[in-house]
Order: sequence, then structure tokens, then C-alpha cells
Amino acid sequence: MSTLRVGILGCGLIGRKRAAALAGAKLSACADLDAARAQALAQSFGCAVCAPQELPNRDDVDVVIVATPNNALAECTIQALEAGCHVLVEKPAARNVAELERVREVARRTGRLVRVGFNHRYHPSFIKARELHREGILGPMMFIRAAYGHGGRLGYENEWRMQPEISGGGELIDQGVHLIDLSRCFLGEFTEITGRAETLYWDAPADDNAFMLLRTPERQTAFLHVSCSEWKNLFSFEIYGRNAKLHITGLGGSYGIEKLTCYRMLPEMGPPDTMSWEYPRGDASWNIEFAEFTEDIRLQRTPDAGLDDALAALRVVESIYQQSGSAS
Repeated sequence: MSTLRVGILGCGLIGRKRAAALAGAKLSACADLDAARAQALAQSFGCAVCAPQELPNRDDVDVVIVATPNNALAECTIQALEAGCHVLVEKPAARNVAELERVREVARRTGRLVRVGFNHRYHPSFIKARELHREGILGPMMFIRAAYGHGGRLGYENEWRMQPEISGGGELIDQGVHLIDLSRCFLGEFTEITGRAETLYWDAPADDNAFMLLRTPERQTAFLHVSCSEWKNLFSFEIYGRNAKLHITGLGGSYGIEKLTCYRMLPEMGPPDTMSWEYPRGDASWNIEFAEFTEDIRLQRTPDAGLDDALAALRVVESIYQQSGSAS
């Protein structure tokens, strides 16, 4: 397969992260409604600038990365698919299930591949945790307990992520979908969904905290909390099996050094055998994820994570918003 040629729609923080993590692919062009922002990315990475509606139709673009605000994710993905491009679209891939169902229909009709940007799957601690899980070290699964949060910043209540008409919600649809997706990797599908999305701190029309209790048909449970009133940035993900527990903390940067600890129960119980892995070299998940997508395209295989995974996460989000009396 020849070198993939990439176009990026949306040249903000995430667009720049994607431009720096193309795993050997070539960045051909970028576009943004803010022309100055597109020009700045183009100058940094040596690519062309074009209008957003032109980018998917360029002869030098095979793959489109959609890194726009949530209200444009689905429509931009559909346009790229219709133009014959494969797409990596940032999570949550749409504002709601209905929008994402349309994307899936177009992907099926065009035969193009769509990967959803659940980059947390590709942090080294989660790669190792999934490997240990496949090896059976945990034994039968019992439950997951996880918390993910940041403290926002001055003016956060006015940003697009806190405007439901743009984002589809608040903290639940933002960081919450990561915890839902990661929990599904270990427990499978959730058939019982209980939770609340609350606005407790920020003077905003969207939720700043969400609390989830999700259960599988086998009665395995995920207890999840996401927050943007977490004054010290926090990531904690605990995976409990009958034989062992895995605990992932940190994501690098302001979340602290990424670390995985395995606690293995002894036959006599008491203090467990403990082994830890630390990953201090920074966040390589973006590059690993895109490398996986290039393999998806080469092999014509369904991406992990794909549209079905994003739909599963959004169904949980919508259910909790409905239970909370807020629209997604």
C-alpha cells in the first residue's frame, strides 16, 4: 500500500495533535472555518490550506481526520465518506445516536472505513491491561470503578463544550464517553443503565458532573464518575476480577505519570502479589491509534474502535440525559 495522504478538518488543539501523530502518513491539506488557525497549522506542518468543503474532494487526500466541534462531526464525516475517503472522526463522533446512525448508513453504503478517536484505548497502560485480561490473570470479571476529571479554567462555562446545542451535552458526552468505552472493553455490553448528569458548579446549561451505574447481563457493574470540577486533574481506572485487580492511574502531563499496578490474590489471601509498570515517556496513544487505522485500511478490517462502539457509548449517554431530564 502506498503512503496514505491525509487531510485534517479542524485545526484546533486536537487537530494539531493529530497532525503530529500520523504514523508515517503524509499530511496533504488542512481546513478550518477559522482561516488563520488553518494557516498556522499548515505553516507548522508544511501542508496546503483549502476551504472545508473542498478538502474531502482533493486528489491528494485518502483519509480525512475530522476534529471539529461536535455539531459538525457527523456531517463532515458523511461528506468525506461520500467523497470516497476513509475517516478518523474524534469522539463522540456525533451529538446523539440519530446523527451517528446516519453516518453508519453512509459508511455501509460507500464501503469506506470509519475509526472513532477513542485514543485512550491506546495508552500503554490500557494496552498492557487488555493483554493481561486476555491472558486470564484477572479471572472472572466482577466490576470496574473509575473516575476522570479536570478543573476547567476561567471562562470554561462559555466554551463550546458546555453549550449543548454545539456539544450535545456537557462533561458526560465529553470525558464520560471515554470511561464508558474503556469499561466496555473489559465488561462487554451494558444492558442496565442508571445515572445522573448534574450541573453542580459551573453556571452553564450543560452538566459538569455525571454519575453512572452500568450493568451487564452477567451482573458485572461499572461505577463511573466524570467531572469538570475536579480541582486536581484525576484519572483512576480500577478493574476487578476474582483473582486479581488492575489499577491504572494518570495519563501523563497534568494527570500525573501513567502507571498500571496489578494486585494478584494469593491462595491464603492477605497482602497480594504486586507488580507495577510506569510509562513516563509521554502520550503516544495518538500515533499508535493512527498506525492501527493505517492497518485497518490496508487489511480492509473493521476498526477497533468503530462506529458500533461509538453508538454503544452514545446510547448510554442518551439514557442518562433522559433520566436526568436534560436533552442530548
